[in-house]
Amino acid sequence: MNRKASAVWKGSLKEGKGTISTQSGVLADTPYSFSTRFENAKGTNPEELIAAAHAGCFTMALSAQLGTLNLTAETLSTVATATLEKLDAGWTLTKVHLDVTGKVPTGTQAAFEAAAASAKANCPISRLLRAEITLDTKFES
Repeated sequence: MNRKASAVWKGSLKEGKGTISTQSGVLADTPYSFSTRFENAKGTNPEELIAAAHAGCFTMALSAQLGTLNLTAETLSTVATATLEKLDAGWTLTKVHLDVTGKVPTGTQAAFEAAAASAKANCPISRLLRAEITLDTKFES
């Protein structure tokens, strides 16, 4: 299975602008720039897209882990916060923090936390990243 995305950049680092597109068409020439990446201007950036990918991947993996326990979530909601820091080696994605809330009517706090820990360790995006990945859970029954 292969998934594709592309980026086009025109101009210098600070004055230039780029676009990001995905094979599915969900992103089609979506603009990004130095200011959307480093100055919090409106628009997207690669780190935000990695956070979105991690949130989606982890949440699906958590659903799968709950399924191995014969549990089905009513809802799972994850916010991934990716941290970009300037290190001696250059700009580096150093951490991702996952905040997950799950409503699992027939589950327990312990089962939810165990499933979330397994999902955090084993989802493909977690395995891809060399960053520190932390997790907070909020269980609702």
